[in-house]
Amino acid sequence: MKHAKFVSFTEVGAQTAREAAALLPDFLTERYARTVDPSLSGTQLARFAQQAMVDCDLIVFVGAAGIAVRAVAPYLAGKAFDPAVVVIDEAGRFVIPILSGHLGGANALAQRLADGLGAQAIITTATDGRAAFAVDTWAAAHDCVVVDPQNIKYVSGALLRGEPIGLRSMFPVCGRLPAQVALDGAPESGFCIGFDTKAAPFAHTLHLVPRVVFLGIGCRRGTDVQTIEQAVQEALDTAGVPWDAVRGIASIDIKQNEPGLLHFCENHSLALTVFPAETLQSVPGNFTPSDFVAHTVGVDNVCERAAVCAAAGGALLCRKRAQNGVTVALAQQDWRGDFDEKQLEDEKL
Repeated sequence: MKHAKFVSFTEVGAQTAREAAALLPDFLTERYARTVDPSLSGTQLARFAQQAMVDCDLIVFVGAAGIAVRAVAPYLAGKAFDPAVVVIDEAGRFVIPILSGHLGGANALAQRLADGLGAQAIITTATDGRAAFAVDTWAAAHDCVVVDPQNIKYVSGALLRGEPIGLRSMFPVCGRLPAQVALDGAPESGFCIGFDTKAAPFAHTLHLVPRVVFLGIGCRRGTDVQTIEQAVQEALDTAGVPWDAVRGIASIDIKQNEPGLLHFCENHSLALTVFPAETLQSVPGNFTPSDFVAHTVGVDNVCERAAVCAAAGGALLCRKRAQNGVTVALAQQDWRGDFDEKQLEDEKL
């Protein structure tokens, strides 16, 4: 679940923060009423902002925009890292996204809060102001990692100047492409959807990596995290899959408390999904069997079956690779670049 912190500075602002937080049931929300709660009287806003910029997906300041700007400015890390930051005036009349409008979703969250409060959302990003296609908004909505966010300015700049941009994709593309976006030609700027983050079909190439790959992992009891790390890295390198594409880890349920595996998942902020042997054995497909594994855990293959199961029946990208007591396989869930116009309009609302 995503994490949001609200901070207010007056009694009226505290009430507005309470109403706004109730509009985000899909977030774990915390509210800090600095002038209302005596326990916060000795705390520093700078310390609050520093911690929130690290551990939150959304920070909402209910008060003056200048306070918010000064509070977060020392801790800005870049487009790909900063959380969404939104300002609401204490009376709840205006909602203004001031940071990470596209990648962090601040624009969409501001509109959502404004609708719930009966307020006016003030969206200042140029592409939204002109109702132009915003590639970073599309990437966030489709769970794609923007590998080189510094190149967003070239793509967005070309769109705002009315110039065409290119698109290359290793995945199927469906729906009508936005105006100015073309699959052919050789414009100066464009974006690529896929795993090859070194491809450079345009002078200014933005790379979007869909998070669609699941790692199936099996290991001997007591295997350390470094051994798992090495085996996984070699499997990713063999398949030509970047870390940005990895969505989750899967294994058999008897490994759900394996320390090395849990440590590995924690290091990469990835969820571990486990399946019972019966579920893994029932997964359809052609897998690499092992009589020893079948005798030991009750299923003839753990890593391949777990990866495919987690990927909802997706295709294997890398079959079982065994190294130092660790087996790794990669599977990719079905995904396509959907440019349905109605969906794009919904994303802008």
